[in-house]
Amino acid sequence: QVQLVESGGGLVQAGGSLRLSCVASGRIFSINGMGWYRQAPGKQRELVARILSDGSTNYAESVKGRFTISRDNAKNSVYLQMNSLKPEDTAVFYCHASISRASWSIALDYWGQGTQVTVSS
Repeated sequence: QVQLVESGGGLVQAGGSLRLSCVASGRIFSINGMGWYRQAPGKQRELVARILSDGSTNYAESVKGRFTISRDNAKNSVYLQMNSLKPEDTAVFYCHASISRASWSIALDYWGQGTQVTVSS
């Protein structure tokens, strides 16, 4: 089994910062892309930021310049530093990873349970 466990969500005032963490555990051979998605009430889940195994990144336009994604391959972890938070950032944030469990297996998508981020105005 593979598990993704997130931490770091919470309540913050507009303009504040939060740092989300996600660690993958279990039978893992390699991790390709890792990323963060979010889902606000009544809206579809959307990509926030993604980082590949080579360190290349891409961000949603709405968070560019405010959020930074990073990963620690040795710890099977991905992080999201969120600065200058806005009320419209309020959502449940989900960690995602594309993981191969063996050298001969294809990569599958895994998701964390989600962590709530609430930004008050």
